[in-house]
Amino acid sequence: MLKNASCNFHLFRLIFPLFFSLLIFSTFSCGKEETRDQIPYVYVNFPLYVNTLDYVAEGQYIYVSGGYKGIIIYRPIRDEFLAYERACPHDPLKEGARVKVDESGLIAVDSLCGSKFILTDGSPIEGPAGIALKQYRTHYDGHVLMVYN
Repeated sequence: MLKNASCNFHLFRLIFPLFFSLLIFSTFSCGKEETRDQIPYVYVNFPLYVNTLDYVAEGQYIYVSGGYKGIIIYRPIRDEFLAYERACPHDPLKEGARVKVDESGLIAVDSLCGSKFILTDGSPIEGPAGIALKQYRTHYDGHVLMVYN
């Protein structure tokens, strides 16, 4: 019985430091997502009547109010809409920084850091931003586009 307890103690002495090290490593290895958490949460829930002449056609975009610094609505195909926050995830709190779609209509560029994002999925393609644009949810029923978080 005493021999078994000694064996368990030695096993504990080997496993505990390993477990503790993994816990510390996993806590500090998630730093990339911290930037997205800096974008202040703003409640988003509004309809857009996209079939009127004022709204976006296939392969085009519009800017709308809402979110933290505004929202880009991109329509890649007839029945699909993507909605992105205009605050750059690299440094969203910086005064004057705002993502704007370039003349190609497919790339969004941050006005200060120069990060570029592709509108088909919001992922960064150039610059210091390491994560995608914050994306809002959308639901389109053929008449009304709902944008929400």
